[in-house]
Amino acid sequence: MKTEFTSRGIVLGNYWGGGTGGYAARVLKGTTKEEIIQQATDGLDGSLDSGMGYESLIGAVLVITKKTTIEQEGKEFENKESEMVFVGDLTDEQKDFLEYCLNVF
Repeated sequence: MKTEFTSRGIVLGNYWGGGTGGYAARVLKGTTKEEIIQQATDGLDGSLDSGMGYESLIGAVLVITKKTTIEQEGKEFENKESEMVFVGDLTDEQKDFLEYCLNVF
């Protein structure tokens, strides 16, 4: 049995010159959900956005997917489970915005 964790999501950041907005987060990979959350939290230093170049990052919403693969009689079978997680110091309004952005795209 093999288990992998990946995430996709949206970061919320402060634009240079004022204002805030969302942009795609870079894809994260790890061996546990906690590892993904730690990578995302550490990435709020500015490395979590996938190229936008914010002045600073506020937080993010991630969809973390756990993929479990087993082999049975020479065939591989996969199960995927996903969970939405917020990182950073986000207000309820900011969480709503990020969740909306995630569901639109």
